[in-house]
Amino acid sequence: MKRISVHIIIILLWMVPAWPSYTAKSFKEEASASSDAGPESLFLSQIPTVAEQFIGMPFKMGGRPSSTGTTDNSSLFYAIYTTAAQNAGLTYTRAYLPMKYLVKNMVPVNPEAVRNGDLIVLNNNLAAMVYRVGMSGRMHFIYASQKRQQVISFHSGNLVYQAYWLEHLKGFFRLKKDMLQP
Repeated sequence: MKRISVHIIIILLWMVPAWPSYTAKSFKEEASASSDAGPESLFLSQIPTVAEQFIGMPFKMGGRPSSTGTTDNSSLFYAIYTTAAQNAGLTYTRAYLPMKYLVKNMVPVNPEAVRNGDLIVLNNNLAAMVYRVGMSGRMHFIYASQKRQQVISFHSGNLVYQAYWLEHLKGFFRLKKDMLQP
């Protein structure tokens, strides 16, 4: 019984989010960043709001969110990128791309530099989009889960992130600059 209690306590402590430490400087930097926001910054800031609209949408291979109300992973990412770009006054220059072609139009990014809109890609090309990076560094992901038959979200403090996503990690990837145009 003691052994089980210790494991439960460890798991619970591990799952408690790291509280961000805000300083006067971080508030100033945040305010400055939003006031100097160019189109690319605006695009990145649109991703969380746009992405959250899709959570819970039914999964269907070949689904198109705007016409069928269903989606697969590639269509989900296309819809998020296209809508966030439009909201920022930009154009997402690629047509719908299946995952293996989308990743070919991206560049690898250092895990410490991940930002909204980047993808975490596994060795089998399954991917999730980072739709929000918190001040503490916690990443929030979204993807269309065939297994769960809907669009789901999870975060980097989640056990499945550590046990599955990081164990099968190919890398983090970012859109090439030419994929967003004025």
